Amino acid sequence: MKLREIAHSRTGDKGNISNISVIAFDEADYAHMRAHVTVERVAALFAPIARGKVTRYEMPNVAALNFVIEDALAGGVTRSLAQDAHGKSLSSLLLDLDLPAPTEGAGA
Repeated sequence: MKLREIAHSRTGDKGNISNISVIAFDEADYAHMRAHVTVERVAALFAPIARGKVTRYEMPNVAALNFVIEDALAGGVTRSLAQDAHGKSLSSLLLDLDLPAPTEGAGA
């Protein structure tokens, strides 16, 4: 299954840092998302474009994860010639992440 089946996403930027939040549609899916959307997997997914550290913040009260990805926007809005200088399309890449199907009784 794809992450987009259980979550939606929002992005933001500050200079050359991308901020991507992933919010579960259903709180019952948060634990599954937390277990499988790891720093390592996100870093590997963004490795072709991100050169910096990936930090994950957990927000269980709103069933969300927030990823801060450093050196991810080709210099940032004022320095990049990239068509998506703000990195808004990066949420689509993250939502395309493959996840194992949840076990019965674990949500989804």
